[in-house]
Amino acid sequence: MKGKKSTMKIRVGDKVKVIAGKDKGKTGKVTQTLPDMDRVVIEGINAMVKHLKSQSRDEKGQRVDFFGPIHVSNVMVLDPETQKPTRIAMEIVKGEDGKLRKFRKSKKSNVAI
Repeated sequence: MKGKKSTMKIRVGDKVKVIAGKDKGKTGKVTQTLPDMDRVVIEGINAMVKHLKSQSRDEKGQRVDFFGPIHVSNVMVLDPETQKPTRIAMEIVKGEDGKLRKFRKSKKSNVAI
């Protein structure tokens, strides 16, 4: 996957809803994006446990709970107005200073995200 240009429209901090998989229907906030793998980590979704061996004799092993990544195609961003899943459109607008600005907007309500 080296050299692949990411086209992910989901960013850290977005509220998303899971539309497929074992956590279907749940909502959460994106805490991390992994654009090279087309995956996102969502708070409260895809809970996993990793068992770690002890590093020395006098130390105990550990259980580490964490939220695993989920493929970006299995989530949709929630519309800020209706709180329903929506697709995202990219729009380029000329600002007051004459520079072009690119921003994301909801396809359902045309509100900037």
